[in-house]
Formats: sequence, C-alpha cells, structure tokens
Amino acid sequence: MIPSNNDTLHFYFHPSPNPMKVALLLGELDLPFSLHPVDIFKGAQHDPAFLAVNPNGKVPVLVDDGVTVFDSHAILLYLADKHGRFLPANGPGRAATLSWLELVATGLSPFSGQAVHFLHYAPEAIAYAKNRYLKEVERHYRVLDARLAKAPFLAGAEYGIADMALWGWARGAGYIFGDAGLSAYPNVQKLVASISRRPAAEKAAKLADTLALKTAVDDETLRALFPQNQGAGAAATPR
Repeated sequence: MIPSNNDTLHFYFHPSPNPMKVALLLGELDLPFSLHPVDIFKGAQHDPAFLAVNPNGKVPVLVDDGVTVFDSHAILLYLADKHGRFLPANGPGRAATLSWLELVATGLSPFSGQAVHFLHYAPEAIAYAKNRYLKEVERHYRVLDARLAKAPFLAGAEYGIADMALWGWARGAGYIFGDAGLSAYPNVQKLVASISRRPAAEKAAKLADTLALKTAVDDETLRALFPQNQGAGAAATPR
C-alpha cells in the first residue's frame, strides 16, 4: 500500500543499478527517508501491495508527501527540480544535463542490462546477442569517455544528476567487462572513482549492508525476475 505518513520520504529500494542512482542523490541532498527494501530475487516486486505503489513492478519508487514517482531517472529529475540542486534551472547547463541523462537512460542503462542478461543469465550462449549488446555497451562508454575527456562532468563544469545516473551502472561495469573493468575508459573510470569517494556514495553503498536480501540466483530468482518467460527457457536481468 502507498504509505499514509506524508511527512517522510518513502524509498522503495534494492541494491541494483537503478535504485543506487536514487540512493546517491538522496545522500547528496541529505534527505532523511524511510527505506522499504524490495527483495526482487524473491519476487516482492510482484506483490499486490507493491504494485499499488508502482504498477510497473520495478524499483526504485519514491513517495514524497503523497506524490508517487517511479523510474530512476524520473525520480532524479523530480528531486533535482524540487530542491534546486544538481540540475540547472535553464540554459545550456540544463540542456547538457538532460541530454547526457537521457543518453544514460535510453542507451547505457538498457544495453548494460541486456549485456548482463546474455553474458550471465541466458540459458544458452547466443553469440549474436552477446556481441550485439556488448559492442553497444562499449560504444556508449566510448561516447561517455570522449565527453569526459573534455569536461570534468557530463554536463560540463558542475557535478549533477547525469553523473549520478552514470555511476549507478558504471560502478558495476566489471560484471560486463570482467577484470578489466573500466580500464579502457579512463575518464569514466576517474569520474566513477571520484563519485564513489563522496560521503553520499559511501552512504548509498552501505544501504545493502543493512538489509537481509537474497543474493543467490536460482530458479526462484529467475521466476521472480522474468516470470513471463517461464517455460520458454529464458532467464532475467536484475534491474
């Protein structure tokens, strides 16, 4: 059910890439919130109580004074606009922030998710799919790295929500690239390391340590993450 306590931010969370973006911004804004863990490996995202908050059955979700916002980038925009930080109000800075934010939203995020899926969770090795998604992830990182060779942050001189969105996925790039991690993209690597040293990022990273969530990927997990493919021999990618 949607929380009735409108005096507090309610954050529906799992320590996967998209919720981590929001956790970082909440830390940067120093906003207190009530944490609602959603164990997506056990299928809690399909519970009627959670679907009443987000009919799409995904984390993260934020409920703020009775206003419900879902999708990580929608939440980043909502909070940045409301608090007047990490997103310029107008002008070239806002345009740049929105452009790079959406590149992460429509490019790096979904292609990373699909790369993880076909590299780690698909029940059979499909060379075409692996190549397709891995090469697109690499291409997106090349674009991002070239941008960060010219400016300290994606939008230019100021740290903002586009950088936070990048951090959410890039901090786990080793799951796609293996031991090499982000070494082929030194400017992205530098930014991610810099953000990870920020107190807000350290606080966000520790959220998972306070929760007893399932981590094993077994049949229950695969059913929970991708129930529509049961019987089709397919697995899912955590979001």
